[in-house]
Amino acid sequence: MEHYYSKEPTSKSDEKEIKYELNEKTFRFLVDNGVFSKERVDFASDLMLKALVTEEISGNVLDVGCGYGVFGIVLSSFFDINCKMIDINSRAIGLSEKNIKLNNCKKIKAVQSDSFENIKDDELFDVIVTNPPIRAGKKVIYDIYSQSYKHLKSGGCLYLVINNKHGAPSTKEFLTEMFGNCEILDKKAGFHVIKCVRERI
Repeated sequence: MEHYYSKEPTSKSDEKEIKYELNEKTFRFLVDNGVFSKERVDFASDLMLKALVTEEISGNVLDVGCGYGVFGIVLSSFFDINCKMIDINSRAIGLSEKNIKLNNCKKIKAVQSDSFENIKDDELFDVIVTNPPIRAGKKVIYDIYSQSYKHLKSGGCLYLVINNKHGAPSTKEFLTEMFGNCEILDKKAGFHVIKCVRERI
């Protein structure tokens, strides 16, 4: 069975364009079969983006499980950042590359990677963002949390969004133990936008 976290989608390609608006800015995204949330930018990502644009984001940013590139592209429009977007799904990466050009983004690139597989061990980021692939299972998403901690600079931030019914309480416990902190930036309809800061070493 094909999932949005499949490495090589087999469903027939059928690209179309959708629009997304945030703070009077309009973004255009090419979407396709076999990728996450192909009809519209999903509620959870929208909720998190609304929280993210109120933060002070700078430096090197990593978008884990980028899909067709929403987080990286939108954040690049609001902040002066260098952004890398990764996803296991080859079709998602192809769309991200097209959407980078479609939205005239600079200093941003998309790389196919099974979680952090193609991120160098010594590669560090100021900010990591993710709408974790819940359907891939707890082991996968907790590995994303652990790898994120490892790849954050001292003082760097992890941002994520997760629903109560998909394990928000246990996620907050895990992250609090790992980071020593866990802040809820916003919550709505069961979704929690979470921020964790890697304490300065």
